[in-house]
Amino acid sequence: MKIALMDSGIGLLAAAVAVRTLRPDADLVLSSDPDSMPWGPRTPEDVRWLALAACEAAAAHRPDALIIACNTASVHALPAVRARLEPAIPVIGTVPAIKPAAAAGGPVAIWATPATTGSPYQRGLIREFAQGVEVTEVPCPGLADAVQWADEEGIDRAVAAAAALTPRDVRTVVLGCTHYELVAERIQAAVRRPGAAPPALLGSAGAVAAQALRRIGERPPARPDARGSLTVLLSGRTETLPPAALTYAEGRSLQAVSHVG
Repeated sequence: MKIALMDSGIGLLAAAVAVRTLRPDADLVLSSDPDSMPWGPRTPEDVRWLALAACEAAAAHRPDALIIACNTASVHALPAVRARLEPAIPVIGTVPAIKPAAAAGGPVAIWATPATTGSPYQRGLIREFAQGVEVTEVPCPGLADAVQWADEEGIDRAVAAAAALTPRDVRTVVLGCTHYELVAERIQAAVRRPGAAPPALLGSAGAVAAQALRRIGERPPARPDARGSLTVLLSGRTETLPPAALTYAEGRSLQAVSHVG
C-alpha cells in the first residue's frame, strides 16, 4: 500500500502520522512545495497550479491514494486535482472539523489563516453544519509560517494573539489549518482558562487518513513487524525531511519508524 500526501509545507506531517498509525506498512510519499511558500497571499489560480504540480510530483510515484493535507489547497484546487488524477488515483481533500465540533455543542472557535477566515467557503461550512451554534472565526496571521520554519518566538506571538481573540467560554477549537495541529498542545494551553476544563481541539488528520484507507478498500492486515518507506519530495526534488520538520514529534516519529524510499 502506498499513500501520498500533499501540502504547501510541513502541515502534512500530522496526517502522515495518522496514516502510519492506522497502517504501519504503508509506504508514504510526502510532496510539498517550500520553494513557493507562503501560499496564503497567492491568488486562487496560483494555488491551483502550485497544488497541481505538487500532486503530479506525488502521482508519479503511483500511490494508491492521494491526500491533499492542506486546507487552502483543498479549497482552491481539489476539483482540478480530481479532474487530473481520478479515477486512477483517489484524491481526498481536507475539510475543517466544523461538523463534529458543532455536533458536540457550542460555543466553537475556528482558528484559520486570515485568507480562510470569513471566506465564502468557511462561512458555507458554518451555515451547513453549525446552525444554531455560536461560532467565532479567529484569524491567525503568521502562525502557519512560524510553524513551517519552527520559529518558536513567532509561534508564541501568533498563538497568544489568536487566544486573545478566542471567547473564554468556547468548548471546542477547530484547527482550520493543518500546520496548527503540530502545535496543538501549545494552542490548548493558551486557550485554557483557570478553573475551567480545557477546550477540545479538533483537527482533520485522523479523518482524512481514515477516509483515504476507505477509498483504497480492503487490504490484508499489516504484519506486526511491518514498516513502510518514506519518500520526501520538496518542490519536486527527492530530499529528506527538512530540519524544521524534525523539531516536531510528528516529524521525528516518521523518520524513526520509516525506511528511506
